[in-house]
Amino acid sequence: MLKVSDLTVKIFADGADKNGMLEMYEKEHIKGLTTNPTLMKKVGITDYRAFCKDILVTVTDKPLSFEVFSDDFDEMERQAIEIASWGDNVYVKLPITNTKGEYCYDLVEKLVKEKVKVNVTAIMTLDQVQNVADRLDPEVPSYVSVFAGRIADTGIDPLPIMETAVQILSLNATAELIWASPRELLNIFQADAIGCQVITVTNDILNKLSFVGYDLDEYSLDTVKMFYNDAVSAGFKL
Repeated sequence: MLKVSDLTVKIFADGADKNGMLEMYEKEHIKGLTTNPTLMKKVGITDYRAFCKDILVTVTDKPLSFEVFSDDFDEMERQAIEIASWGDNVYVKLPITNTKGEYCYDLVEKLVKEKVKVNVTAIMTLDQVQNVADRLDPEVPSYVSVFAGRIADTGIDPLPIMETAVQILSLNATAELIWASPRELLNIFQADAIGCQVITVTNDILNKLSFVGYDLDEYSLDTVKMFYNDAVSAGFKL
């Protein structure tokens, strides 16, 4: 039987709602948190710095990733250095390219030399993984975030890609692979099975953890009862 307690993959909560983030932070099985500008926009955040620093008042002992939002590499560097200064547990998310498709590899190398802990994000190919891995420093912790869910959205099985990414990063003791943008709870167990170190999960999927190990006959019956009760409450007649 599947059990959450048997997992070795670290679950990071992905979101931008303050109450939701702090609720997940309090849970023992949540080992870190991440956010991004899109999630922050969705919940109406307008003061980026104030929001991040407010979260960091409480979240001091688990890794927390905040993303730069410039399209210019020099400005990305400036933002990254400021963001990194907000706490020892802060990782700076860098998009793999800017909007012109120019890769951030040189910036990754530069920031790592300055001891900035980076989380390189929006990665979808093994060439990108390899190029990032070549710029990392084993003495500076880092995350390499591969968007497995978005890869799957294109009809490509992300598992072989993620398995190879694990192998590429295995040469760096402090670089951890993130399975990003999961689409279902099963992805947590898939990530765990291939030795992926981290998976970022939104609250809607995290809330399904209570179903892990649930008897399928019971789940089938629950589903039938749901259909029946909804039909009755809707007053359907034939």
